[in-house]
Amino acid sequence: HTPATDARQADPFPVKGMDAVVFAVGNAKQAAHYYSTAFGMKLVAYSGPENGNRETAAYVLESGSARFVFTSVVKQYTEWGAFLADHVAAHGDGVIDLALEVPDARAAYAYAVEHGARPVAEPYELKDEHGTVVLAAIATYGRTRHT
Repeated sequence: HTPATDARQADPFPVKGMDAVVFAVGNAKQAAHYYSTAFGMKLVAYSGPENGNRETAAYVLESGSARFVFTSVVKQYTEWGAFLADHVAAHGDGVIDLALEVPDARAAYAYAVEHGARPVAEPYELKDEHGTVVLAAIATYGRTRHT
């Protein structure tokens, strides 16, 4: 055995940390304003109609190592928009994703699915001028997921 093999056997799904808590909300702008005002969280990213996202508005706020993402539907076009709208209609504002940071998303996804996790999204890459990230998602309780 090599040290790397021993480490994988000791912890086959190593979680380095929590990346983000993702909320589906009726009004992402208002939710972001509230968390910014009440808890002093800082807006660090935005995606919405103003920068080409016609379906959703998402505000990313941070405080220390905590990262919250508030997402709402602007106009539903895809399955993702339908999921968000349905979730808010059925449950109100709430957590839809606990995004975990792992050293190897492909390996973590494969391990979880091999051990009974229900797959939501197979590993895929997102790229921009800042680099590449590999994402995947599995279902947890209800309609909540881990990305």
